[in-house]
Amino acid sequence: MLKNFFLSFLFLALAQPQSISSKLNSLLKDKFFDTCLVSIQVEDLTANKTLFKKNEKMLLRPASNMKILTSAAGLIFLGKNYEFTTNLFYDGHISNDTLYGDLTVEGGCDPDFTTSDLYPFIDAIHNLNIKVITGNLNGDISFKDSLYWGKGWMWDDDPSSDAPRLSALNLNDNCVELLFENGITRLSPSTSFVKILQNENDSLFVVDRDWLNNTNNIVVRGKPRENVNFKINIINPEKYFLTVFKETLDSNHIQVLGEINTTKYHPSGNFLSAVKRKYSDVIINLNKNSDNLSAEMTLYAIAEKYFGRPATAENGLKKINELIDSLGLDSRNYRLVDGSGVSHYNVVSSELIVKLLKYIYEKFPAEFELLYESFPIAGIDGTLENRMKMTKAYNNVYAKTGTLTGVSCLSGYLTSKKKHTIAFSIMMQNFVGSSKRAKDLQDKICEILSSY
Repeated sequence: MLKNFFLSFLFLALAQPQSISSKLNSLLKDKFFDTCLVSIQVEDLTANKTLFKKNEKMLLRPASNMKILTSAAGLIFLGKNYEFTTNLFYDGHISNDTLYGDLTVEGGCDPDFTTSDLYPFIDAIHNLNIKVITGNLNGDISFKDSLYWGKGWMWDDDPSSDAPRLSALNLNDNCVELLFENGITRLSPSTSFVKILQNENDSLFVVDRDWLNNTNNIVVRGKPRENVNFKINIINPEKYFLTVFKETLDSNHIQVLGEINTTKYHPSGNFLSAVKRKYSDVIINLNKNSDNLSAEMTLYAIAEKYFGRPATAENGLKKINELIDSLGLDSRNYRLVDGSGVSHYNVVSSELIVKLLKYIYEKFPAEFELLYESFPIAGIDGTLENRMKMTKAYNNVYAKTGTLTGVSCLSGYLTSKKKHTIAFSIMMQNFVGSSKRAKDLQDKICEILSSY
């Protein structure tokens, strides 16, 4: 009798995980996986047990799942209260309404600085009753190195907003927006830094950069049939920042007589104002909207804090590799080259991602909450806004998407039917055409896990 009781208990204990395993294995027999590689690991963090794994050690491209490593490293090594700071200084002397000297903006790799953030600087200048600046408008870009893209970023991603130029001085995601509305073409922000070259006689509507001369001129051929917007990255983001700043000063009746220069901050300058942005705010845009600039600037901030200036991606990645080693894994078994996952050179495993998600959950409860809340929510917001609606995974899956050509990943957390916290990573690579089928299969996996 006692023997039968224990056998029944054992059967009940194993039934649920086997059910999940059976359902997932059945799903993975889909013809899609005849040619597409897949790596999956699922961990019940509440019960501290593995629910499913397949090819979990296989090295695949993470795409934007790389942001999980970068954003987690930001929480651990920078902290939620770290501030991306853009400082404004002046040198020389002020007489009446004139500054006889220069203005210098010191870049702090703030990825979310926009045109509206220039107005605290305008107010600070107005408070000193300055209307004329006889000197130059300088930009200190010494915070980071001079590399404008990550290693392995592809030339044909240009001029996409997904491949922004990287600088210590960033403005509007280092992009301009081209708006076609009711037959009128305009730029946002309106700036002389970018010129539109328009030829409406072409039958095919095309928007592209002036490749031949490698300039910020935007070539528009033909006319759109409806109102559309295009976001295009710009070359020399620090000069873009300074140009828009100078134009904003001018529109607010502050005239700069000198030139725009990039330089290093002169230590004798007088502090005037600062715009500060906490990492706890940056991580939301980083993960919810999969913002590549935010991820790369986080990597540079880590590098600058621990290794000094000029910050490099390599130094930031040293700290992420330290984090990987602390998981009980060997960082030498993976290749990381950027913070955003834009590069096809990155290779990691679903095992690594789940171990990191588990590590944050167990060792850093406060940071876990911030990481969890920064992830897109299925059917609600971010890059998961239009996925898993009308399913059990709706409003339950908090996960980071990842997409490159031939790559689709989804990793994060969900709550099971038993109210257990589940960490999972799904990586798919080497398919042709749209990623829709890969995403549909990922969504089905999340439905199965949500029913556990």
